[in-house]
Amino acid sequence: MALRELTMSCRHRVLQFLFLCGFFAPAVSSAMAKEVETLALGAAAPELDLPGVDGKTHRLSDFADAKILVVLFTCNHCPTAQAYEERISRLHADFLDKGVALVAISPNDPLAVRLDELGYSDIGDSFDDMKLHAERRGFKFPYLYDGETQRVSTAYGALATPHVFVFDGQRKLRYNGRIDDAETDSPRSNDARDAIENLLAGREVRVAKTRVFGCSTKWSDKRGSARESTEKWNAEPVALKSIDEAALRELAANKTEKYRLINLWSTTCAPCIAELPEFVTANRMYRGRHFEMFTLSIDPPARKDAALKLLEKHHVSCTNCIFSSADRDKLADAIDSTWDGPVPYTLLIAPGGKIVHRWKDEIKPADLKSEISNALGKTYASKK
Repeated sequence: MALRELTMSCRHRVLQFLFLCGFFAPAVSSAMAKEVETLALGAAAPELDLPGVDGKTHRLSDFADAKILVVLFTCNHCPTAQAYEERISRLHADFLDKGVALVAISPNDPLAVRLDELGYSDIGDSFDDMKLHAERRGFKFPYLYDGETQRVSTAYGALATPHVFVFDGQRKLRYNGRIDDAETDSPRSNDARDAIENLLAGREVRVAKTRVFGCSTKWSDKRGSARESTEKWNAEPVALKSIDEAALRELAANKTEKYRLINLWSTTCAPCIAELPEFVTANRMYRGRHFEMFTLSIDPPARKDAALKLLEKHHVSCTNCIFSSADRDKLADAIDSTWDGPVPYTLLIAPGGKIVHRWKDEIKPADLKSEISNALGKTYASKK
């Protein structure tokens, strides 16, 4: 069967199954956002008392000497938050010697984040992930975790990431809103920076409140939605189609606009089977972008039923293929002539057919997601 026919057939069956099961029904109440009231202008800064990635617990009193306190709600996974990280670091550096303290807080419950909401990242919003993210990005300001109780995020009324609150020397709120008005372009209105400069100059903040834009705060009441999503994905139909040499060459040529991940595996390879759940996770994270995943069984055609049974067990609902011939040399020459033959073996192929990464043994899940997310881009500016 030609690759295009194979892929379209699988997609049609998936969509048909989802409609029959009612998976496109309106979202249930568990997916609705928590109602919070954003801190009013002139209100006092709520206490922090949160753990930071630096191993310390941070309180408001830690910043008592600062003329201005900037409390910024942000997170690891959000593409908007990631797009602003360089500007946040520059904001911190520009005002550090002028008596301005900046503290960042992640408001998200990591268990309330769906896998498909992680499509612009390779990590989630757990405290351990925050430590890794802060180290990677070189954060010089405190980065605090509020995902366990969300007490502080609720008190401030953090609506999205990023969301900025600027307090004066008496810790009264003087600005609430966005960092600036342009996520991917040059800003016309540097709202947070202007507010800080106005306060340092002893002036009233000209624009004290703006809208915020970014990823909504992942409140704990969204855990149900995350669980429901996993249940729906687990219920997706799993199919295994035979693929011939010509279709394999077409698969490797990748004449699409998508990055293509191909995992070669076998039912007789224990490491291959053990890593299948990691590929399922990656597929659920990135398939909403310019990305598609295939598995390719190198088993003899006679073992097709055994291969399908394992794929069903692990909910591998991407496009699954098995070579229609027992001639592995033809398989290797068609998919990647440099492959020596052992499995597991995984390829990340860019649009146009260039192999951008080969995994010649078991994958490391963190490395796999890092390669994919770096290829796709981690902000909306990437348009992938």
